[in-house]
Amino acid sequence: MPITRQDAWTDDEDLMLAETVLRHIREGGTQLKAFEEVGKKLSRTGAACGFRWNSFVRKQYQSGIELAKKQRKELKKQSKKVEDEPAIEKAVEDAADLNEVGTITIDVVKSFLDDLQEKVEKTSIQKENISKCDKRVKELEKKVFQLSAENEKLKEELKTIEGDHRALVDIMDRARKMVGNKEN
Repeated sequence: MPITRQDAWTDDEDLMLAETVLRHIREGGTQLKAFEEVGKKLSRTGAACGFRWNSFVRKQYQSGIELAKKQRKELKKQSKKVEDEPAIEKAVEDAADLNEVGTITIDVVKSFLDDLQEKVEKTSIQKENISKCDKRVKELEKKVFQLSAENEKLKEELKTIEGDHRALVDIMDRARKMVGNKEN
């Protein structure tokens, strides 16, 4: 049985967890599968990954989760369009049937092929745009993660400074009382 880690999570591990879960959301997979995948890579249990995601990492990626869900919907729409390709084949068959009765012309075929070429070009451009958006999303998610970590550090520093300030004020109050007692 492989040894599972129980040490503290690093920022890189949190980032890997977030990227994997967001990819699974985007691709229509389950978070459980994502936890198992990350667990294998990090020598942690899927349950530990799930706990880390739900208790800490997920809060930092709310916008990324929403974006991944939108991308999943877009991918479903695109796959639906791909499923509609048999309709194109049927149109070609219908055109061939029309040709048999002599009602189709070369101009109709040319127009049909031009339309088809235009759709292919649009699809290619959309794929490039999706790829660019995916890269940008990953960059922004990484930036959000880094800023969130920095924010947490600053909050901790603020708590420390506030505690030090309270302690200093208490010391000064005690010193004033002592000086007041000596004068009396």
